[in-house]
Amino acid sequence: MPTPLLLSGQTLTLEEIGEVSLAGRPLALDPAALPGIRASRTVVDALLERGGTAYGINTGFGKLSDVRIEPSEVLTLQRNLVRSHACGLGEPLPETEVRAMLLLRANVLARGCSGVRPELIEGLITLLNRRIHPVVPSRGSVGASGDLAPLAHLALALIGEGEVFVEGRRIPAALALLQAGIAPLTLEAKEGLALLNGTQAITAIGALALARALRVAELSDLAGAMTLEALRGTPTPFDARIHAVRPHAGQISAAAHLRSLMADSEIRESHRLNDPRVQDAYCLRCMPQVHGAVRDALAWARATLETETGSATDNPLIFANESPSGGDILSGGNFHGAPLALALDSAAIALTTLMGIAERRIDRLVNPDINEGLPPFLSRTPGVSCGLMIAHVAAAALLNEAKVLAHPASADSVPTSGGKEDHVSMGMTAALKFRQIVENAERALAIELLCAAQGLEYRQPLQPARRVGEALAHVRTLVRPLQQDRILAPEIESLAAAIRDAGFDAWRA
Repeated sequence: MPTPLLLSGQTLTLEEIGEVSLAGRPLALDPAALPGIRASRTVVDALLERGGTAYGINTGFGKLSDVRIEPSEVLTLQRNLVRSHACGLGEPLPETEVRAMLLLRANVLARGCSGVRPELIEGLITLLNRRIHPVVPSRGSVGASGDLAPLAHLALALIGEGEVFVEGRRIPAALALLQAGIAPLTLEAKEGLALLNGTQAITAIGALALARALRVAELSDLAGAMTLEALRGTPTPFDARIHAVRPHAGQISAAAHLRSLMADSEIRESHRLNDPRVQDAYCLRCMPQVHGAVRDALAWARATLETETGSATDNPLIFANESPSGGDILSGGNFHGAPLALALDSAAIALTTLMGIAERRIDRLVNPDINEGLPPFLSRTPGVSCGLMIAHVAAAALLNEAKVLAHPASADSVPTSGGKEDHVSMGMTAALKFRQIVENAERALAIELLCAAQGLEYRQPLQPARRVGEALAHVRTLVRPLQQDRILAPEIESLAAAIRDAGFDAWRA
């Protein structure tokens, strides 16, 4: 068994989230976190014992926060909160994203600012480790007060309600817990609210999609290098001196990566001295600037999401101390998803920009007016065969959809809860849109690899740069050269799957 990931409320990396969500790494609650968790719970218990009042512990929620709840109704309040907020709609989130939600929610509760019992955190960990995945509908969150509807569906499973997936079967949660020998939890004061108030649906979807986007961004250098070789372009614009005088980190990184990919090219040497062209088109010449800007935008998104993984995001927050009351209960707004929504919207725009420059390179490969002597649409029998004509059309369609989806969700807000929650982040919409853009970008990248590989076939016997040649050989293990028209869709999907599943990671920066 892999070593469990110990949870204490610490910051988690995208790689750690992937290990748990994709690779099945188990979780465990860090014993060092227990004193802080218990101390915050003691503050909640002390408040109830002395008859005090605090939001969500013994009051109603949202617009109903001025309604005082009698002690005999405190447990009913928490159960009703989970039931009433389980209002998610649409297709369920995939298992990987639900696993990420379980991980992230358990981790932020382990930080010790939520006033829950350790048993609640252990319950979330048990669901994940036993592979009991709550059915979490994908629509219904506005990203403040957190992801209320998605997290309510997550919480339902803990109390033996709602539905779960077990080994691909959708069954009642009560049955799944019974079969696994797990007793449903009875939520105590504050615990229903602590499970629901948070940004873990946004963070889960965004983090998993962002890890894929980072891969696409780096492999776009490879696709661009292959295209440049096929078009007999020049690597001069990647000279380190150019980028040293405009020292954006991503630009410098992309240029260095392109230089390493294009070293020792016979194709380049064959036309170095007699090339009438002064400069290549922007989609080739400006790869470091565009690819680098995308890198920088994604790096900011990564920093934002990773910060969120170790952040207390519910309300109110509990701060234990040595005062007679045992601590302070403070109402705030850490559940607001604005940081995530803005980061994911920016990442979506960046990846759409990356798709845009890739589509221009694909066009230059297949367009007989500008493809540097390559056959029309890279077909061996133009006219009789269409070659890769429609592969470019597919890339254009993917790009168009991404452009529509890149409209920022964070620019919108619809007041909810009787006006009490009058500004919301729409972060869940941002995350879902970004995930789709990433999927489109993987396929667009696959199309460029397909076309660039075919273009390189026509430059033989001249050999491309060594690393480009190795990448070409790898493409050929998945897709054979195009001799005559055939069905391309499965081949594009095969390349996209290889990109997504780390099959081209040897060529990442």
